[in-house]
Amino acid sequence: MSHTQPLPTPPRQVILCDESGRPTGAADLLAAHTGEGMLHLAFSVYIFCPDRRSLLIQQRSREKMLWPLVWANTCCSHPRAGESALEAGSRRLREEMGIACELTLGPAFVYRALDPHGHGVEYEHDVILTGTFDGDPIPDPAEVAAWKWVGIVEMQHELKAQPDSFAPWFHLGLPKAIYPQITPISQI
Repeated sequence: MSHTQPLPTPPRQVILCDESGRPTGAADLLAAHTGEGMLHLAFSVYIFCPDRRSLLIQQRSREKMLWPLVWANTCCSHPRAGESALEAGSRRLREEMGIACELTLGPAFVYRALDPHGHGVEYEHDVILTGTFDGDPIPDPAEVAAWKWVGIVEMQHELKAQPDSFAPWFHLGLPKAIYPQITPISQI
């Protein structure tokens, strides 16, 4: 009778990219989030109620290396090799929040932020994904400490009143998720 050792779990990888989001290679997840950080692909999912007046947000698990117990958008993560942002967003939405809905591709932005507790850095080309859902999530407790539906106007007030209670990418991404395509007045 032979005892087989379980295969070691391969390190999680992120896709490195340039400022325009064009892939340039891969790196270990931890390496990309420490030191100076390495610019990599990411996505942020924003799920609204059907009338788009409320947003589903989550409090990140205390087990998260970066920004633990901070409030953020519905879910966020990194695409895998060969996976589009929409595919990755749908996968993580199911894994993290236990819900499925159609997602729409929105704008992208680059940001760099240092964790306030010195645990690492986010340096991401972040693609906004939006969708609507009517119901309550069934989140993975390893990923999510708490969740709530919050009105958009109330959310904007909370971001101003308690900025450190929210993830830096949430501050930057929420306006892009609410108003993904603002047409300049000169084009109306």
